[in-house]
Amino acid sequence: MTRIFYDRLQVAGMAFYIGVSERGLAFVGSDGADIAELEKWGERVRVDLTVDEMRVKPYADGIAAYLTGARRDFDLPLDIAGTPFQEAVWQALVAIPYGETRTYSEIASEIGKPQAVRAVGTAIGANPVLMVVPCHRVIGKNGKITGYRGGVAMKERLLRLEA
Repeated sequence: MTRIFYDRLQVAGMAFYIGVSERGLAFVGSDGADIAELEKWGERVRVDLTVDEMRVKPYADGIAAYLTGARRDFDLPLDIAGTPFQEAVWQALVAIPYGETRTYSEIASEIGKPQAVRAVGTAIGANPVLMVVPCHRVIGKNGKITGYRGGVAMKERLLRLEA
């Protein structure tokens, strides 16, 4: 079983859990969520959770730099895995430039599955590393802010940060 080291990051008025493995960032939680969010994810992907502030610190520093406007891109190694479809969607998200948005339909087209708009939404919702794989940059076709694992308020805040 993989061990995930975690800590809670508090920065820029936000607070969430971050989990890392020996290989990279594995989880970024929702603003204001308690430990139960991390534990539920840990059960689903079958990992052991261990508090370790020092192992998490380089990742927390990178995310903190993003949230305070000191950095726009992440160079953090990731340790995430999904289905081939999910991974294609996540790669399309990483390609969205800072400060820009795409619609669910545009992402579906970019991965060559223009009819899979709902499945794209589901894959986006399964993204385990909020902000770093920037699912907050995906909006509805009508330009409206739509659902977000971290909550619509968190999504709006991240979009304002990047505006």
